Amino acid sequence: MLYPMIFQPIFKERVWGGRRLETTYHKALPPSVPIGESWEITDRPEASSVILNGPLAGKDLHWVMENHRRELLGQGRDVARFPLLIKILDAQQVLSVQVHPPAAVASQLGGEPKTEMWYITESAPGSEVYIGLKKGVGREEFAQKMAQGTVADCIHRQPVELDDSIFLPSGRIHALGAGLVLFEIQQNSDTTYRVFDWNRTGLDGKPRELHIEQAMASIDFNDFEPEIQKGRHGGSLPMESRSLVKDPLFSVDAWRARAGESYRFACQQPLIVGVSSGYLRVHGGEESVRLTPGGFCLVPAVVGRVTLAMESDANFLTVQPC
Repeated sequence: MLYPMIFQPIFKERVWGGRRLETTYHKALPPSVPIGESWEITDRPEASSVILNGPLAGKDLHWVMENHRRELLGQGRDVARFPLLIKILDAQQVLSVQVHPPAAVASQLGGEPKTEMWYITESAPGSEVYIGLKKGVGREEFAQKMAQGTVADCIHRQPVELDDSIFLPSGRIHALGAGLVLFEIQQNSDTTYRVFDWNRTGLDGKPRELHIEQAMASIDFNDFEPEIQKGRHGGSLPMESRSLVKDPLFSVDAWRARAGESYRFACQQPLIVGVSSGYLRVHGGEESVRLTPGGFCLVPAVVGRVTLAMESDANFLTVQPC
């Protein structure tokens, strides 16, 4: 029988990354390189998460999908790979202005559709994100600004701070600003079309590839100045939750709980728990795992009932594929 599983992170060197995953979450990063992404739960052809705990330690998530798909996903799901990809990002420099293709466009371009969300876990003073177009910007103006190298002027900018969240449906133009650490919940996809990369070079010293034609086909030119969801601070409730995303692809809830509190979930589908601060235990079946800040756990549907027990005051997310 399957049980709550934790995985070995997979680190990705990025020109815009840093070392905050080491200092903030005590991740054992490779030395002397900028790490921008930690893939916490992934079932990609190029990278599948390896289980760290229990009888299946050493097996990877794709092996579980091939051999225990129904137990992992529950009834009525017939997909070849786990449907979500969970990351932690460390953006110490601004990311490229980019877009992910909607499903209809992706199939035409040979890519994969990608809807995602960001949950901010650390922010430097003055941090901001670029999301959606400024009101009134049309396709022609956007193309002109790209040719002039000033396309960032077309993108709506908003300040962000700890506990804010941003929903990014496919087709929404976006870029992360500098000084942010965040959890990223997304479709199992790795298709990104870059529009502008701030005229910098990549890790190889050469300008990174842009994807102008694909991006122009993917951008939603009716998506103006979307709102972010501001976080909540303070309060005295022993436990509270709020919905961050409820989409046909996945749902995400944010929780704040006091030490000593516990919560029980009845699971008919997989449940992912990710801790941004504090310590908690995930009890499911005969397995119990402890999550520290930056830790994620995948609870298979077959576990049925799971208890989250707070060892300290804690902030965490729960994620479910829909």
